[in-house]
Amino acid sequence: MDEVTDLDGKLLIAMPGMGDPRFERAVILLCAHSAEGAMGLIVNKPSPELSFAGLLEQLSIPRAPAGRDIRVHFGGPVERGRGFVLHSADYAGGPATMRIDARYGMTATLDILEALAQGAGPAQALLALGYAGWGPGQLEAEIRANGWLVGDAPGELVFSGDDAGKWAGALKGLGVDPLTLSAAAGRA
Repeated sequence: MDEVTDLDGKLLIAMPGMGDPRFERAVILLCAHSAEGAMGLIVNKPSPELSFAGLLEQLSIPRAPAGRDIRVHFGGPVERGRGFVLHSADYAGGPATMRIDARYGMTATLDILEALAQGAGPAQALLALGYAGWGPGQLEAEIRANGWLVGDAPGELVFSGDDAGKWAGALKGLGVDPLTLSAAAGRA
């Protein structure tokens, strides 16, 4: 699979000049990466038009007084009407939960929303509407073309309430100053 290895649980950090406004300054947690392609969730673009409480109401899911409130994000341009809960690995929804790595899981069924509405569920979670997807070799080509940097995905960054600071924080985690980034690709 090219020189790019398994990137499950890694962050993709958009480089300046990507050209696609949907991914400008995006930070994506890769949930699945293989020779068949890749799938990830944008973790730093909140969805201002939808709240978790509003979503529960739309789905007729009752909320207990102890019910949790999690942030709703634009997860990517594919299947925008579908919700994915990215969460800490302490929650196991049976076969409905995809284990990303030892730290993260993803569940796309109503049972996790019901658990959160009752005050239960995973310790950390965010809801993403839609996802980012790549066909075979597409992500590897975008990384080679200087479209993305790849970094580690600390939970304190992924689940941080500071969505606006996640891009710079992810870059700093790589030792990169955002002010020094150039949109131009090339070889030294």
